[in-house]
Amino acid sequence: MVRFDTGCACCRDDFYDYEEWLMDAVTIVGHPLVRHKLSLMRDKTCSTKSFRQMLNEIGTLLCYEITRDLPMEEITIETPLMQMQAPVLAGKKLVFAPILRAGTGFLDGMLAMVPSARVAHIGLYRDPETLEAVEYYFKAPQDVSERLVILMDPMLATGNSAVAAVNLLKDKGVKEIRFVCLLAAPEGVEKLRVAHPDIRIWTAAIDSHLNDHGYIVPGLGDAGDRMYGTK
Repeated sequence: MVRFDTGCACCRDDFYDYEEWLMDAVTIVGHPLVRHKLSLMRDKTCSTKSFRQMLNEIGTLLCYEITRDLPMEEITIETPLMQMQAPVLAGKKLVFAPILRAGTGFLDGMLAMVPSARVAHIGLYRDPETLEAVEYYFKAPQDVSERLVILMDPMLATGNSAVAAVNLLKDKGVKEIRFVCLLAAPEGVEKLRVAHPDIRIWTAAIDSHLNDHGYIVPGLGDAGDRMYGTK
């Protein structure tokens, strides 16, 4: 069971109520292919090429799960044999919003599933001293406020970048946001859920904790560095 620090260890009932609330909006995607690929990516001997390829593949699998309940509508089509009512996606196209730079590792895999989706880019970096997120770039479709946005970042560690990205999207009027990551730490889940209780989270796994440098343990290291071979 994932543990969260509520600041009140003596209130056991309140503790479990709080933990249940935190996890209520979290979906852990336990598909065998996702778990297998994640294990290969955790291995420090995994090459840059393999890491990048598997992150892309997991992006495709996570996209399948995060879009499972999209609204549908029926239209009239002609098959080679007859006319019929057929279900198609309803409403405006999705927006995929990777947090730069590591979030782009999911993008191609998700676009393979939803090639008509729009793409927003959110540039944030983590200050090495404060671990706070610092914005350096934001570009989104003009009508992003009218669309479902899927925000993506491989790691939900401190949660600072995720919260900052959601703040930016909400400032643009976005009303429906879903967050997807490869790995999460309990601290990051708590940070995002407390700041934005309306945001649902999809992840492949929730690891033990953060270390003193804000890295997920056991984790897989810095996803961006491992994607691009920069460390």
